[in-house]
Amino acid sequence: MDWTSGSIMARKGVAKGAPGARHSLTIADQGAFHYVYGPYADPVLEVEPGAVVTVETHDAFEGKVTSESDKPTEVLTFPFLNPQTGPIFVRGAEKGDALAVKIISITPRGPQPVGTTCLIPEFGGLVSTGATAMLNPPLPERVKKVVVDEAGVHWSDSVILPYEPFIGTIGTAPQIEAISSLQPDYYGGNMDLPDVAPGAIIYLPVNTPGGYLYLGDCHAIQGDGELCGVALEIPATVEIQIDLIKGHGNTWPQLETEDRMAFIGSARPMEDAIRIAYRELVRWVAAETGQSESDAYLLLTMCGKVRLGNMVDPKYTLAAAIEKKYLK
Repeated sequence: MDWTSGSIMARKGVAKGAPGARHSLTIADQGAFHYVYGPYADPVLEVEPGAVVTVETHDAFEGKVTSESDKPTEVLTFPFLNPQTGPIFVRGAEKGDALAVKIISITPRGPQPVGTTCLIPEFGGLVSTGATAMLNPPLPERVKKVVVDEAGVHWSDSVILPYEPFIGTIGTAPQIEAISSLQPDYYGGNMDLPDVAPGAIIYLPVNTPGGYLYLGDCHAIQGDGELCGVALEIPATVEIQIDLIKGHGNTWPQLETEDRMAFIGSARPMEDAIRIAYRELVRWVAAETGQSESDAYLLLTMCGKVRLGNMVDPKYTLAAAIEKKYLK
């Protein structure tokens, strides 16, 4: 039996985790992509809880970086990066609920070499940026195109990296703001967390009627921190299943896998991001197990796990997790 039969989605979802009607959202269906998360765009698809949706996404550059001779500063227009497919309207979703999004599969889409990574001036974890101003000149621009297939990520003639796909940017609309799709926050967004991968379920807070689910920015592989600011960006075909949890109450994203439960925080400085994640996890563990918050705090001091998503975006993202075997 699939582990998700005992998940929060199956136990508390309106559809009880059962797959419902199937839908498709193609590049042609999408039309114009979105570069902000907000409640003001018209939904491109409206679904009932339980819907299974096949979604086509662009890479973070909307396909504009086509060869290794391209210079990102010449072909890209900041801040129009990280195009998002959506929004998807979920019937019955209201503020205080959560959308449960099960990630079923992520497949590279388009002609090879389908993967793109690059160095962009004043962007990355080891260079000066607009927020960390230095006098030293930026690193030279560089683009690397990579073949990605079922065998893996063909980094070079001698190195094949594993294909470990995930959704870099996924979230719901804030209640009133329209926020850049380059930024992560309480609604999700550009978290770049490798655990948001096939087999996982992410629970996203609903802040506005319908939830307004956006997603894009899929990656074939990424190390912790997304060090140079860019992972291996791919256009993808993503299959997801969407359920609705009424009155879930969480105000930050929650992530469930077969073995772990995690909360995700985004902030600067980095320690504030992990504080958010651990605070939410402490409160959830206490509520779930019936122990006091101080007991949950002590438990997580012993067995909490931390995963770094990105250390390059306007806000940094970290996840705090506990193995489910300790939730007794």
